[in-house]
Amino acid sequence: MSDIASRLNTIRQRIANAARIAGRSEATISLLAVSKTFSAAMIRSAYAAGQASFGENYMQEALEKIEALADLRAQLEWHFIGPLQSNKTKWAATHFDWVHSVDRLKLAQRLSEQRPTHLPPLNICLQVNLSGEASKSGVAPADAISLAHALTTLPRLKLRGLMAIPAPADTLDAQRLAYRKLSQLFDALRTEGLALDTLSAGMSADLEAAILEGATLVRIGSAIFGMRARH
Repeated sequence: MSDIASRLNTIRQRIANAARIAGRSEATISLLAVSKTFSAAMIRSAYAAGQASFGENYMQEALEKIEALADLRAQLEWHFIGPLQSNKTKWAATHFDWVHSVDRLKLAQRLSEQRPTHLPPLNICLQVNLSGEASKSGVAPADAISLAHALTTLPRLKLRGLMAIPAPADTLDAQRLAYRKLSQLFDALRTEGLALDTLSAGMSADLEAAILEGATLVRIGSAIFGMRARH
């Protein structure tokens, strides 16, 4: 078994354990392998070990890997999870299946206009800045409901749910508190009639807290691929 396959098994076991503690089925939680800075060959190894969904942060690097893995395009699901600049929306709309980092209407409008008609609607998540950190992207929680409603009117997009990257916390209880705020916002949007099914939350250090608070998709990088090189 390769190192990547072994680490994937470890992460899947962590997900299963957290789901059991939460009283949830592990089948309700998807694993997104965050492959930014890691090679196409490593992605291919992860795919061989049963992983098909991959998250990228940097557009040019991502496009090179998507091209290198073109023979697997029908089997792989590509997620853009980093901050997205307006001048990069065409590439995201054309080459990705998901964009997790939508945080303003103008950006979403460009994605909708640029999504090719031969492809299904682009799956998107609304990124929420839970703690108001200036260094992080995301809509303020108070503005999320009105923006979410606006996003549902765009014809080439499908709003699937919310994404957040909370400030690091040292304890499980503190981690859970941040994710609870996201989960409550998710529930509020569903109460408003929005058909959301995705809560993109949790990374290597806090996936248990995220799952306990309802995450349906966890984004795991270094715990699968090893130490990340500086970008």
